Amino acid sequence: MQHEDPLPPVPTTLAPLRNRAFRSIWTATQISSLGWLVQTVAISWLMATISASDLMVALVQAASTLPVFFLSILAGAVADNFSRRWVMFAGHCLIALASTTLTISVGLGFVHPWLLLGLGFLAGCGFALNDPAWHASVGDILHKRDIPAAVTLTSVGYNIVRSIGPALGGTILAFFGPLAAFALAALCDLAPLGALWRTKWEVRSSPLPREKMATAVHDGVRFTAMSLEIRAAIARATLFGLASIAILALLPLVVRDQLKSGPIVYGILLAGFGTGAFIAGMSNGYLRRITSQNRLVAFASVACAACCLCLALTSSVAVATVFMALGGAGWLVTWTGIDVSVQLASPRWVVGRTLSIYYALSAGGMAAGSWIWGTAAQDYSLTLALEGAAAVLLLVAAAGIVLPVRPWEEKDQESSDFRAPELALDLKPRSGPIVAKVDYSISEKNTDAFLGCMRAKRHALSRAGARNWTLQRNLQTPSLWTETYRTPTWMDFLRLNHRLTAADKEVGQQLLALHDGEVAPHPVLSIERTTEAARTRASTIVPRPPR
Repeated sequence: MQHEDPLPPVPTTLAPLRNRAFRSIWTATQISSLGWLVQTVAISWLMATISASDLMVALVQAASTLPVFFLSILAGAVADNFSRRWVMFAGHCLIALASTTLTISVGLGFVHPWLLLGLGFLAGCGFALNDPAWHASVGDILHKRDIPAAVTLTSVGYNIVRSIGPALGGTILAFFGPLAAFALAALCDLAPLGALWRTKWEVRSSPLPREKMATAVHDGVRFTAMSLEIRAAIARATLFGLASIAILALLPLVVRDQLKSGPIVYGILLAGFGTGAFIAGMSNGYLRRITSQNRLVAFASVACAACCLCLALTSSVAVATVFMALGGAGWLVTWTGIDVSVQLASPRWVVGRTLSIYYALSAGGMAAGSWIWGTAAQDYSLTLALEGAAAVLLLVAAAGIVLPVRPWEEKDQESSDFRAPELALDLKPRSGPIVAKVDYSISEKNTDAFLGCMRAKRHALSRAGARNWTLQRNLQTPSLWTETYRTPTWMDFLRLNHRLTAADKEVGQQLLALHDGEVAPHPVLSIERTTEAARTRASTIVPRPPR
């Protein structure tokens, strides 16, 4: 964890900027985002001029988000098992390669719709690699109390740039042409590479060896699937992305066909979107104090629906800009709220994977939405596509009843200290299966409370990797209860215990208070053995010599 610079106190939203490492990478990221937005404006408008297909224009958004859907989960496992700093560096190298190749291609006069989509896809691969590692690194660099402010600040910073970048991109495109826009983007991509090369931060390393990628992905998916609050947040984000992407995916067509304007107006509308997001970001703390997070996300979906309806019906640039600001505010409030909810609900050992699954599914929703609304605009009408997106956004707002976004809670998600028990056998990492049994003595009056604690413990152990968890009650001595669970190998048992957080182990303290025995409950470990002769000889474990 980095030490904070000795600067004067600052407002909560800006507090993370006191940290030198966060400040350096955050600033470089804004420079890179500026170049990316300028490039996106140029690509979208260039596609609208060289292709007569409305679907190809809408697929510009899909090209950069689709790789996030396909690669993010693997990238999250990489971020949890390797240096997140170098994973971010590799991601930005891919983004820089895409921008440089695009600049050279346009400079040589080679421009084709599929080339634009292909290089957008390559840049998307860079974002898929970088984003889980960067967002997971926020918790490494900063104290957890600063994570909500850091996530908000990251979104606000991007939307400040969004207020400038599209207008700048439209101006450069109108006066200097697409080559200048692409060259500026390629130069801006050097900033995060330099910042990551110079900046280092301390990360608490695991004493255990790295997991295999397939196992790491499986464990991340299992943890996410068993976490109710993460599951609900991701489902809500996917639906929101599916509907709200219509605003950005169809905006070039709105400008070209409905407002009868050019790239400068396109930039102005995107600047309005960014301005609304900036205002919402700076007001986010106040908004969270006056209403619940779930209700706030619902209001944000309604704001985006209003933006879609306005774009479908208005022919005024001024009115469209105002409603774009409303849509930008809804966009930031939703993504910031869900991002923080996933981060705070995830222990450090798996946060890269939970975030990557969130990014993958939300990006998949946006990619699917780009295709759906682009097809609707091409086969039916632009107005019908925008009205359909507005209707879906209203349904997403109503989905908060069954898929609520939980309030932000600063749980202790750091892994607790664990020491491997002394064993009489010399186990290898792959030795197993391992069986753990814990006996409890519980009086009848405490049975209901005990069962409630055991439900919580089962959930915590199963998310961390325990299998075949059972609870038995002794028929001869009803006060005696036995908890049993298994892990495939000795290494899996060690990983399970290293993954349990301090918050998870609070359940153990509650169980200790309910236990009536003189000896505190503790796991008794066994290794399963077959009675088949050949397999028994092959798996013999040598007893450890006495010390």
